[in-house]
Amino acid sequence: MTALTFRSVAVSYGKRPALLSYSDHVATGEWLGVVGPNGAGKSSLLRAVAGLVEYSGSIDVDGRSLADMSRRERAAVVAYVPQDPLIPDDMSVSDYVLLGRTPYISYLGSPTRGDRHIVTDVLERLDLIRFGARYLGALSGGERQRVVLARAIAQQAPVMLLDEPTSALDIGHQQQALELVTTLRASDGLTIVSALHDLTLAGTYADRLTMFDGGAVAATGSAAEVLTAERLAEVYHVHVSVEVDPDDGTVVVIPRRGSPGV
Repeated sequence: MTALTFRSVAVSYGKRPALLSYSDHVATGEWLGVVGPNGAGKSSLLRAVAGLVEYSGSIDVDGRSLADMSRRERAAVVAYVPQDPLIPDDMSVSDYVLLGRTPYISYLGSPTRGDRHIVTDVLERLDLIRFGARYLGALSGGERQRVVLARAIAQQAPVMLLDEPTSALDIGHQQQALELVTTLRASDGLTIVSALHDLTLAGTYADRLTMFDGGAVAATGSAAEVLTAERLAEVYHVHVSVEVDPDDGTVVVIPRRGSPGV
């Protein structure tokens, strides 16, 4: 189980700032949901942790700077599920999930029996074992999403980054995917940072939300604290109502016709 600490993390693309001096601490086993409109800095934050973009400031995993780790070392502690993963149609499910074991395979080495056992175990846990020999191009959208998660889980990294993991799924598969992440988080003690467009889903599954606007933090806290109608009107420029379930605190964001303030 692993904590994640951000200190004044900033990301720029050329002269355009994307993330402005972000500091936070994601506790061991916590699920942080990152929300905000397009271009707010959500993906830049996740890509910085994954080592895919340059950043200033520091990102630590259990007190050790990610900048001091090799790519192989970083991949052993951080698993990243991108918004648009590369999924080769002519690769089998088993071989694709086996790519998650890459950080543990020596250069010019081959997967061990232990690596293949881990892949089989992950496929069984995600109810994908019957698809092991099937090509990725023959799977449905929901099945492919589970396979992408399986590859990340096979890394056995204690920190998992999810960038819009349900963006291509219908509502049924969205819920299935997030319930799966919830189960894996409980069984494996994962620390999770996820970016989600669906605010109701984000508030339902994450322990805490951080809302970005223009690269800066607009709010952080519980779903009820962050997802207020007034703040959503200001940040997203939408007209919504927000309902909070009195029994479990679930927050539901409901779009309304009209413009903010109408």
